[in-house]
Amino acid sequence: MPRKTTAKQVKRTRKFLQFSAALLAVSICIAIIVHFVVPDSPTDSSGIPMLAAYEGQTELKTFESEPSAFWDEMSLFGEKLCVAFESEPDPGITAEAAVIFDQTTGEVLYSHNAYERLYPASITKCMTLLVALKYGDLSSQITVEGSMLSDLDPGSSLAYIKAGDTLTLRDLLYGLMLPSGNDAANVIAYCVAGSEEAFVELMNEEAGRIGATGSHFVNAHGLTDPSHYTTAYDIYLIYNELLNYQEFLDIIEAPSYTARYTGANGPVTNEWSRGIRYFTGEYKAPNGVTPLGGKTGTTPEAGYCLSLLSTDETGDLYVSVVLKSESRPSLYENMTTLLSKIPK
Repeated sequence: MPRKTTAKQVKRTRKFLQFSAALLAVSICIAIIVHFVVPDSPTDSSGIPMLAAYEGQTELKTFESEPSAFWDEMSLFGEKLCVAFESEPDPGITAEAAVIFDQTTGEVLYSHNAYERLYPASITKCMTLLVALKYGDLSSQITVEGSMLSDLDPGSSLAYIKAGDTLTLRDLLYGLMLPSGNDAANVIAYCVAGSEEAFVELMNEEAGRIGATGSHFVNAHGLTDPSHYTTAYDIYLIYNELLNYQEFLDIIEAPSYTARYTGANGPVTNEWSRGIRYFTGEYKAPNGVTPLGGKTGTTPEAGYCLSLLSTDETGDLYVSVVLKSESRPSLYENMTTLLSKIPK
C-alpha cells in the first residue's frame, strides 16, 4: 500500500523548500556584498569585527578569486542551519529577544529580535563549555589557586570550589553547568588555556568560526561587561555546535552530579543539581514537549535569560532562547509560549 503522507511531513517539505530559497538568496547577497562592497572585514564602532574569518582563514575570499573555496565556506553557515526572520508579534512573548528553531528540520517556529546584541549573563557558559570540550582533556586535573578566583563576586552563583582543590576538567564542567559556578568557569579557563585571557581569546575565535558574529566575550562566566554580549541567534549557533559532543548531552541531561575530589585538607564531596524550573517541578512544559536541559542566566543588566534544548514525541530536537525577560515568572511564561509552538 502507498505510504500515507502526514500533515507534519507536508509541512516539513514546504518549510524545507522555503528555507532552501531563503538560503540561496542569503548566499547570493553575501557573495555580492563580499565581492563588491567589503573586501576587508568591517568593524563596528568598538573595533570588533562584524564578519569574522573562518578558522584557518587569513582573509576573506571572493567568488572571483577562489570560487570553490568561497562557496565551501558559505556552506559552513548554510548547511542545516535555520535562517531567522522576524515573526509576526505574539502577545505571549514579552522578552527582548526570543527564538525557537527545529534543530532537526531547520524550521524557524518563532523569531523575535534574533540578532539584537544583549548581555547573556550565565548563558555565556554554553560557549565556555564548547571551548572546553573542543580544546580540553576531560580527564586532566588542575589544582585551584587563589588567583584563579580573585575577580569573582562572592554573591554570584558558585560551585563552591576553593583554593587547594584538585579536580578534573570533567568535574569542573558539571560544576559550570548545573549550579552555574562562576568559580568553575574561571578554573576551566586556566585548565584549558593557562589563563582567562587566553581562554577568552579561544571563545572569540570559536564564535567567529561558527558564524556567531554578533557575539564578543571578555570572560568565561558571563558577569556583566559592556564589551561582553551575544544574540539569541548566536546562542542557537553555539547549541548547534555543542550537539556534536555527546558530553554536552550527558551534562545538561544530568539531574545532579556528585563530584569527589581532593581538597587542601583531604577528600571533598560536592553535590550539584540543575536549577531550571522545568526540572524542579515549578513549571510544566506543554504536552508532547520534553525539555532535555539548558542554561539559565540572570544579572540586573541582562534580566532573566534561558536557553533550552527540548524534544517532541517524534524525536525532533528544538533549541529555544529567551533573553532579557523582566522577571523569573515572565521568563518561564515566555519560554512556555515558545515551546507551545512545537507542532503536535
